[in-house]
Amino acid sequence: MAAERAFSPVLASATARRVLTQLRHDPRTIAMMLAVPAVLMILLRYVLSNPLLLNRLAPAYIGVFPFVIMFIVAAITTQRERARGTLERLMAMPLGKLDLLAGYAMAFGLMACAQVILVVVISLTWLGVALPGSAVPLAVIAVLDAILGMASGLFASAFARTEFQAVQFMPAFVLPQALLCGLVVPREHMTPVLQWLSDVLPLTYAVDAMQRLAGTAAWTAALVADVAIIVAFIIAALAGGALTLRRQTA
Repeated sequence: MAAERAFSPVLASATARRVLTQLRHDPRTIAMMLAVPAVLMILLRYVLSNPLLLNRLAPAYIGVFPFVIMFIVAAITTQRERARGTLERLMAMPLGKLDLLAGYAMAFGLMACAQVILVVVISLTWLGVALPGSAVPLAVIAVLDAILGMASGLFASAFARTEFQAVQFMPAFVLPQALLCGLVVPREHMTPVLQWLSDVLPLTYAVDAMQRLAGTAAWTAALVADVAIIVAFIIAALAGGALTLRRQTA
């Protein structure tokens, strides 16, 4: 078996352009990625009529909504390319696994940035969400949350045979995390078993980081730890996705 090729920024950039070109020809997917999180935040604003409650809860949802949407889009898009044999054909070319995964991460990362910027601007202006400090840390962590959703969706796509199965992973993978991450019930009020489960789920740390920013503008040690864990989960999900890629041999 040939050794894995070294990472090439040129090939990764070419992969990213290909993914972005495909997305450009799919306006419904772009609309879903950009508009749905913003619409959900607008609904949240009018469900929570108390401004103080909105200021406390909104940052967490600013991180969760992009995570969910990016998970769905990445899982479906990647599964479609697996089913059509696109990934296998690409792996038969002078393209390493890291080039392929980095290209996907770059393309979806750009979409995540656009998605989060739109959500944050709408939340802080039209919806009147107030933060104790700058919106930049909130936006940075929200982008990381969206990339975490993308990486998780890419990994989950390896276990789906059809696009319908890829969609089914959303309630199986995302909803348990949403219930255990502290959005519904504070984690300290859960049973020890549920707390343990919460501690090993990536969305827990995404919500923790956003909730900390809702209470203080300082980059505390706990916030830095949450961000480090989020990045570690992203790397682990991409590494897991790399293991599912198989290079065709002659």
